[in-house]
Amino acid sequence: QVQFVESGGGLVQPGGSLTLSCAASGRTFSSYAMGWFRQAPGKEREIVARINWSGGRTDYADSVKGRFTISRDNAKNSVYLQMNTLTPEDTAVYYCNADPPIGPRSWGQGTQVTVSS
Repeated sequence: QVQFVESGGGLVQPGGSLTLSCAASGRTFSSYAMGWFRQAPGKEREIVARINWSGGRTDYADSVKGRFTISRDNAKNSVYLQMNTLTPEDTAVYYCNADPPIGPRSWGQGTQVTVSS
């Protein structure tokens, strides 16, 4: 079973930047697409960015387009989310996962991002 461990969250002021990292276990990381998801308090989890297996195609939710950049390093079994021009509306727990999922979806602990002055 593939597992994901997110890191890099923290407290940042509005307008600031953060880079999130996700480490995946397993030897087939380079064969599947990955996504970054987030869940704000009282809201459903939503996908904010997706990258295909090679990194050649990326897609973003309208709310983060132009501010967030997803990337991956298949040699390191890792995917990243560079977040710029953060706003309080970006406050959430951020998760990474395969998208579409590989078998039953299992979520890691996520990493908290708080945007506040």
